[in-house]
This record gives sequence, C-alpha cells and structure tokens, in this order.
Amino acid sequence: MKAAEVLDKLKVRFPNEPEYHQAVAEVLATIEDVYNEHPEFDKVNLIERLCIPDRIYSFRVTWMDDNGNYHTNMGYRIQHNNAIGPYKGGIRFHASVNQSILKFLAFEQTFKNSLTTLPMGGGKGGSDFSPRGKSNAEIMRFCQAFVEELQRHIGPNTDVPAGDIGVGGREVGYMFGKYKKMTREHTGTYTGKGLEFGGSLVRPEATGFGNVYFLLEMLKTRGIDIKGKTVCVSGSGNVAQYTVKKLIELGAKVVTMSDSNGYIYDPDGIDADKLAYIMELKNLYRGRIKEYAEEYGVKYVEGARPWGEKCDIALPSATQNELNGDDARKLLANGCIAVSEGANMPSTPEAIEQFLEAKILYAPGKAANAGGVSVSGLEMAQNASMISWTAEEVDAKLHQIMENIHAQCVKYGTLEDGTVNYVKGANIAGFMKVAKAMMAQGVV
Repeated sequence: MKAAEVLDKLKVRFPNEPEYHQAVAEVLATIEDVYNEHPEFDKVNLIERLCIPDRIYSFRVTWMDDNGNYHTNMGYRIQHNNAIGPYKGGIRFHASVNQSILKFLAFEQTFKNSLTTLPMGGGKGGSDFSPRGKSNAEIMRFCQAFVEELQRHIGPNTDVPAGDIGVGGREVGYMFGKYKKMTREHTGTYTGKGLEFGGSLVRPEATGFGNVYFLLEMLKTRGIDIKGKTVCVSGSGNVAQYTVKKLIELGAKVVTMSDSNGYIYDPDGIDADKLAYIMELKNLYRGRIKEYAEEYGVKYVEGARPWGEKCDIALPSATQNELNGDDARKLLANGCIAVSEGANMPSTPEAIEQFLEAKILYAPGKAANAGGVSVSGLEMAQNASMISWTAEEVDAKLHQIMENIHAQCVKYGTLEDGTVNYVKGANIAGFMKVAKAMMAQGVV
C-alpha cells in the first residue's frame, strides 16, 4: 500500500471533502510501514475498506419555529466501521455540518474507540441546524423531527449516538424521549442521558477530565509536574469547562478561554469562582465569553484565537482546524512544552508537523479526548446491566482507560531516540485492533 496513491483515489471518488481527506491522510502516513508488513491486509484491499464508511444516511428534517414558520435542514448519520462493536459516536448540531466533516469525525471515531479497549465501532451524525438563538420549544421540535428518521437506523446493539458540539444533555433528552416513544423500548441507545433515566455519573466531565489525565501521563515521561504551569485553553463549552475545572484542582494556572467570537486572557488565572461564572454564563444564559472580560476587567480579543499568549501547555478544546502553522510557531516561540487535543482534529497538518519536529509532547485528539466516548461505553455497560456506578468508580475507570491509551501510544510510537510520536502510536494501535477484527470476520 502506498498512502499517496490510496489518498489520490479517495480524492477522485469523493471530491470536495477536505476534512475527510485530511483525516485519512494523517492516518495513512503513519500506518503505511506497519500495513505493508502484513501482505494479508493488502490481499483483501483492507485499507480501502477501512477508509470508506459502511453506509451513509442523509435525510431532510423539517420543523416549525415558534412563529409557525417551517424550516428545512439536512440530517446525517455516518456508520463507518463496526468490526469491534456497535457503531458509536456523537451527534453534532452546527451550521458548518456537512458530509465531509461527519466522515472525518466517523473515521477518527473508529480509531479512538478502538484505543479505549471497549467494544465500540465508529460512527458520527448531525445536522446543519444550529441551536444557538433558538428557544427550548424550537430545539425540542427539531430534535423530535430529526429522530423520526434517525430512529430506524440506531439501536443499543446497532448504533449508539451521543452528544457533540451543539448537542448536550438537553438535546440528548429530547432525542431519547422521541426515540423511546417511537420504538416502545427503554434501552441504552443514547449515551449522555440524564442521570434520572440511565445516564452515567462523570459523563459530562469525561472528555475534559480524560484529556488532562492523558496530559499527566505525557508529562510523567519527562518528569514534569503540572502544578504551577500556565495553560492556554480554547473553547468554553463542555470540554473546555471540565478541562479547566480539573486543571484548577491540580494547581495549574489557566489564562485563556474562547468562543467563536474571540478569546479572553486573564493573567491572574481563572479560579474556581470565575469558572463557575463561565459555566453559568454558557450553560444557563447562552452568553458570550466577552461578558467575562467585562465582568472581571481582563483582555478580550475579538475574532482571534488564544495561541499567541505565552503558556507552558496548550489544550485546544473548541473545534477542528482551530490551530494552524502560524499558531504552532507562536506557541513554540513562547516556550510551550505540551499540546494535548480536547477537540477533534483541532491542529492543521502544518501545525502537527511543527510540534513533531520540535519534539514537544503532542497528543492527537483520537488519544487525548477519548475519555468522553470511554465513559459513554461505561454508560452502555451500566444500562445493559441495569446498575449504576458511583462517581468515584467511574472516574477511576476513566483514569485507568486513559493510562492504558497512553501505554498503547508509547508501545507503538516510541522512536529510536527514546521520544514518543503520539500521532504514530495512536494511529497504529487503533488501526491494528480494527484491522485484525476485520480480517477475522472475512470480507464482508
């Protein structure tokens, strides 16, 4: 297999899908040598089967706003690969959603879920509907219309959706309620549910906490303590909020957060009280991060990202391709020693190249942010067993899973000079498990 040739063929067959091409290129470049050590893979053209989704569902979603006007959005579900378990991946509601973005996310999800060691395949879904500025009633009507079509394609042993950007506990609750009514069953078909109806403790915190746990494992390899380190975090949604919460608990100093309009820089650090303000602002009032700057009298930069600020550690936790080559050079020039991705593919290929050349600690999202789907898997296990674990039990399991993912990355990504290429390690570890499962099950 030659990675460039495979990618060129995919670009011809699936044009105008840059995010999908980017995700595939990043994986193929790192697994090419290992793949070619297994001629049995090439004999059954396994790489092409692994890159192309099992199936793609697209459908129209029509809903009514509070003024009686009707609107139409597109809905999607990408079922990428179920070699190691049911399709598993979030639902994203955002104006930017299209087939390319969801294909990249489903592709990445396949390897991320493989790394968790839990029996979950990869999938992703969503719509170009944006909850921002909509009333609760409008969001409920949209979610119900979305599920009217989606429900026929999902199930507890088939495909288990969860939340993502624009889809939190509120949206999951609306979708699960409609699903339950239509199918006349109460099963673990959605994760990220409310605690009152099958949700798991620590699920809201899992992606952010997990990213910090992975970061701690990386820092240990170089004998670095996180206490007192200055950290830049992007985003101010669920992932960023709980990333900051855990960093504060560990004694780090978080100086930035952001949203789609700009970022705030607080030189004194965001403490627990300030974070509580942000969580109330974002989760209850759906406000903008600029209001934090007005409340606490700190710097706010409109239309920019925080990567020009001086920090020891950067945790991009907003969205894909939010950190480019210029941003990477600024971080490195300012002495950044570690980057761990809370979002999915937030760093561009040029930025990743900069980090790898500098040999700083760099963790790709498929490894570092796997905590969210890991606890989703634990939620599935609790639902199947009709039991509920304590927060301490779930957090301990999450911590162990992130340690195991780190160990796999070290196993497959350690270079001759003793440093670890976490991109290579994560991709090879995730790929080998899925590839072996596919081979064992025949050409299907």
